Amino acid sequence: MHRTAVKKVVLEGVLDANDALAQANRTRFDAAGTYVINMMSSPGAGKTALLERTLERMRGKLRLGILEGDVQTTLDADRLARFHVPLVQVNTDPGFGGECHLDANMVRSGLCELPLEEIDTLVIENVGNLVCPAEFRVGEDARVMVYSVTEGEEKPLKYPLMFRSADLVLVNKVDLLEHLDFDLEEFLRNLDAVNPNVERILTSARTGQGVEEWCSWLERCPSRGGNEISEHGRLPTHEHRHGDKERSHAHDKHDHDQDHR
Repeated sequence: MHRTAVKKVVLEGVLDANDALAQANRTRFDAAGTYVINMMSSPGAGKTALLERTLERMRGKLRLGILEGDVQTTLDADRLARFHVPLVQVNTDPGFGGECHLDANMVRSGLCELPLEEIDTLVIENVGNLVCPAEFRVGEDARVMVYSVTEGEEKPLKYPLMFRSADLVLVNKVDLLEHLDFDLEEFLRNLDAVNPNVERILTSARTGQGVEEWCSWLERCPSRGGNEISEHGRLPTHEHRHGDKERSHAHDKHDHDQDHR
């Protein structure tokens, strides 16, 4: 009992310290007029491939910037470099202990390399993981989750915090549905069970299905400005605590089950 109490106090201290840094990031984004999206998923869900499609389609329409998060390598950033948009890589190992997520301090470390005043929308591609990225705010306006149909219908029930914190869910790799034993309607019911009526778009980075709808969503993102409600229905502070108990419980499951790959 004593160990559990100490663990919870330490965790809350870590999250509170992160929230303070996230607010500092927000102040910086506000000053630059940059809208920020935290893009999250499990490993291999197709975030980078969707960003490639996005940058192709949005060239000349929206000034996009990318902050790439990974444990190691610059492989994803290298793929996006050909689009010549503001781009920075943040690796969590070495320097940040090889964490399985980006936190506010890690994001802050990369901002000095980005010309925020020249970026309308900054997309932070978080480290692939279905647990920790949902717990750590980084100063974002909105959270977009990329979910691959290869992951199974039950994941919203197994990882509810990730799905509940999303403002938009991109259900990706739908071109594979005909080859999979995957019940799309059951998945959508499970999604509604944890985040009723959350926006969702069926996408395929390979065929381009849904990319235009996703890009239209991006174009509707409002400019930064005060604390007005955004078109996506969230306060720009994006306060999604869901209760300290749930945040602690999610972090206690820090085993990072590999079945989400």
